[in-house]
Amino acid sequence: MSLLRTDGLTKQFGGLVAVDDVSFEVDSGETRAVIGPNGAGKSTLINCITGALDPTAGSVEFAGADITDLSPHETVQSGISKSFQTASIFPSMTVEENVQIAALAAEHGSFRFDFLKRLSGFDAVHDTTDRMLSAVELLGDADLEAGSLPYGDKRRLEIAIALASEPDLLLMDEPTAGMSPDETAATVDLVEDLQEDLGLTILIVEHDMEVIFRISDRILVLNRGQVIADGTPEQVQDSEDVQEAYLGGVEL
Repeated sequence: MSLLRTDGLTKQFGGLVAVDDVSFEVDSGETRAVIGPNGAGKSTLINCITGALDPTAGSVEFAGADITDLSPHETVQSGISKSFQTASIFPSMTVEENVQIAALAAEHGSFRFDFLKRLSGFDAVHDTTDRMLSAVELLGDADLEAGSLPYGDKRRLEIAIALASEPDLLLMDEPTAGMSPDETAATVDLVEDLQEDLGLTILIVEHDMEVIFRISDRILVLNRGQVIADGTPEQVQDSEDVQEAYLGGVEL
């Protein structure tokens, strides 16, 4: 069953068409990847889905509702959350407090600046925080200052922050960027666990093809803003158009 659907999604910047008539679907429970060479339009596509950019044309539908014109905040409330390419955390706060901020915002919509002093009364926030830190295996580090974490754990924390709104769809933008091979392997394991344990639907933009082919159910390939392939990892690997556009004709 389709959870997310775009229909003719287009984004133009002056004379540049960054996303050109893109139609695709993300089914509930799957891990869907978007790949393409630099400048292919991947980030622009994601920004149009999340409300960070207004599409020039086309539509975005989520869980049967048109969300094309929603703001980023409204998109999160609809059930979509995003983890960013670089870890977006409050380094001077604890690991726990970082997730509590997001959980409290999701639970209550807005809060005063003294909200951390009032958290004792928010049982749901504490429960969500513990569950999401447990999901990314950081519950034991809850009291540490976030800025002291190793890079890979900072990225895990950023994922926990994105999960704090308990989304139906998690967008992941280059989750292994800047990671060592060991950190990358651990992140791939984490993505697989999140889908299995939390029942998440995941839409991922990633440059590491080994990661993509391991975790993806289906892959959308963009080049110059247009869809040149859409299928299983095996179908994408065998596509001559993908090989030509992505690697200059070298087989994936």
